[in-house]
Amino acid sequence: MDPIPETESQKVDIYRDTWVRYLGYANEVGEAFRALVPVSMVWASYAIATAYVSADAVDKGKKAAVAHDDHPGKTTRVAVAVVDTFVWQALASVAIPGFTINRVCAASLYLLGKTTRWPLPVRKWTTTAIGLSTIPFIIKPIDRSVDFLLDSSLRKVYGGGEKHE
Repeated sequence: MDPIPETESQKVDIYRDTWVRYLGYANEVGEAFRALVPVSMVWASYAIATAYVSADAVDKGKKAAVAHDDHPGKTTRVAVAVVDTFVWQALASVAIPGFTINRVCAASLYLLGKTTRWPLPVRKWTTTAIGLSTIPFIIKPIDRSVDFLLDSSLRKVYGGGEKHE
């Protein structure tokens, strides 16, 4: 019996629709734990997130290559798919959220030191909890902001081409 071919709406994007997506948040978790773990572990979390971003960009390039198999300008379309995905993911999944969580945690630790008499380990664990609890609230605003930024800049260069989605 022949398998039923998947339609576009049935295809699962491993980088967007599965648990693999959470690898993009590794650096935010690393930043939240910065006060408790060696810095090398924080950098390792950035390596995981960067590997996720790179793999997603390569995947979108491969999909663009298949979609534009024999069309003129295939190389350009593939390059646009890779660059758009990589830049979007690098900003929305790594750089901006990593910086945001880093600053939230640094401010939390500082303020807890100035306003409480809690022992340092308690302040550090509280800072980590604050950092982790911040992650769900920053995702959508950062994603929308990066969309706006790229729509207003880089995507104008290549005519709005293929978005990261």
